[in-house]
Amino acid sequence: MSKGPYVDARVLKKIAGKDPLKSGAIKTWSRACQIAPEMVGFTFGVHNGRDFLEVLVSEDMVGHRLGEFSPTRKFIRHGGQMQKELDQKKKESEIAAAQAAKAATEAKTGDKK
Repeated sequence: MSKGPYVDARVLKKIAGKDPLKSGAIKTWSRACQIAPEMVGFTFGVHNGRDFLEVLVSEDMVGHRLGEFSPTRKFIRHGGQMQKELDQKKKESEIAAAQAAKAATEAKTGDKK
């Protein structure tokens, strides 16, 4: 026998009678609360232990928990020589792309005159 989904009564009380478009983020600490169909369209501020991360609920999220969309750990990045080389290549490609875009816009303005 199944107990059924756990939906926090306080969360349902907060969204009762509200318009999803007009109401702001609804703050909640209830990460274990399952997302019900009534919650679709609302923005929830889900607490991750430090601050509230905004989660816009869509139809695909129904049945999942609110806490799944508010990660508690922050990944910075892996370090080391390999990471430095990757960052350098990325920076060089961004500079090259910016120069190409600038040259293209100068060519367009030069053609019009």
